Amino acid sequence: MSTTPSTTWERLRAHLHTTQLIGGIHSSLYFDQNTVMPAAAAGWRGEQLALLAQQLHERQTSAAYQELLAAAEQELSAEAPAEQRHNLRLLQRELARQSRLDPALVGAIAKAQAEGYSCWQEAKRNNQFELFAPALQQLIALRLEQAAQLAPVEAQADGTPRSAWEILAQPFEPDISQQQLAALLVPLRELLPPLLEQARSLPSGSREAWDLSEADQDSLCAELLQDWGYNPERCHRARSPHPFSCTLGPDDFRITTRVVEGQPFSAFLATAHEWGHSLYEQGLPRSGEHWFPWPLGEATSMAVHESQSLFYENRLGRSQALARRWHPRFAAALGRDVWESPQAFWRDLNPIRAGLTRVEADEVSYGLHVLLRYELELALVEGGMPVAELPEAWNRGMQELLGVTPANNTEGCLQDVHWSEGLFGYFPSYALGHLISAQLSETLERELGPIEALLEAGRDAELGQWLQQRVYPLGRSVNAAELVQQVSGQPLSPEPFERYLRQKLERLAG
Repeated sequence: MSTTPSTTWERLRAHLHTTQLIGGIHSSLYFDQNTVMPAAAAGWRGEQLALLAQQLHERQTSAAYQELLAAAEQELSAEAPAEQRHNLRLLQRELARQSRLDPALVGAIAKAQAEGYSCWQEAKRNNQFELFAPALQQLIALRLEQAAQLAPVEAQADGTPRSAWEILAQPFEPDISQQQLAALLVPLRELLPPLLEQARSLPSGSREAWDLSEADQDSLCAELLQDWGYNPERCHRARSPHPFSCTLGPDDFRITTRVVEGQPFSAFLATAHEWGHSLYEQGLPRSGEHWFPWPLGEATSMAVHESQSLFYENRLGRSQALARRWHPRFAAALGRDVWESPQAFWRDLNPIRAGLTRVEADEVSYGLHVLLRYELELALVEGGMPVAELPEAWNRGMQELLGVTPANNTEGCLQDVHWSEGLFGYFPSYALGHLISAQLSETLERELGPIEALLEAGRDAELGQWLQQRVYPLGRSVNAAELVQQVSGQPLSPEPFERYLRQKLERLAG
């Protein structure tokens, strides 16, 4: 029996399905590269990823694909569902982007990303920024060329040209502009430092220094995932130098964590964070005629993605109710109770103080870490700052924003993985994720009641169900700002995040 698709829409669906299969292979190689691949394989892996990137680009720009999209649009009837029309608009927008890119540039970027990641690992391990600097310089040059090629199709809705940084940010945060970011992030520069200073007077947590073995931390992370619905038939957890979440297929969801010596909550909270990412991926609308393998079934944006991971890490993982639940488990793993009460354990879960590392940062100082990276990205990509000046600029910014200075580049400008892959435009999504999480949480609490009370009553599942009903199904039918407006009824604002932080500091003080 022939299985050849008969209609234009079916042929388009089949084309997209094959494209996603190749994308899944690309993601699988990326996951392997970040977890178990031997360092010496970096060069070959770079060639593999470059080849796949070029093949994907060819499929997304070929004459046959363009004809298929045009035919699909012509065949749309007046009664065609809105989802069908929206899918075609998204596909045409991406075709316009991809068609502007030189295939050689696409391959060069993929190869430079793999080499950059390898260089970054070695540079971070040996505290030698000079090992990474040439790779970073090359990635900046390649991304600037990419922005230049995309500029003709990346104007704002009113026709205003986008800056190079804004163009590079579009895949992470559709429709974002530096003007919008200023309205949302500049207030954090004024809000966060005084709150960080206020937190200096908070009571301490444990009565003595303590740490847990890797095995104990791994066991606690596994328990947390089991409590929150981890399904080993569809999910896998591994180790990597930098925690991340990765979807390799419709039923293949991966997360990674790491154990940091002297920071026994690090792996636990990173697991909560990455599981929030994975739950969002698992909950996206990937079934039905218009949702898979169509773009509407993809994530709204990285800011929305981060809002979901931050919800699980901070609203749940760092909550008082979860602290009461996990206090005896940590004490049992440690072999003694170093906390005088669950409240003291909760304070240990929420140390509000300036630190050197973004991924270990508390909810108050985190935004300052992101502001630093955003400002440095703008300087590197648009301001002409030489790469050689990055370590000094980083240390100066850390002192200005957080009052701390890294002792070396490993704990300074080499700590994050993103620039090693040329992911310029990504960092603001982290700060926006905090704002979105706070605003969605206020909406959830208006409809279901206080999150702490729900957790205290063991009704964790209801929180996830609310997200599954209100947030996950929207996919790419909206951008981040539109999602917040639709769910909360209000424009995205830093005010809910400010209210949340002030209330939490009051509770920690009490």
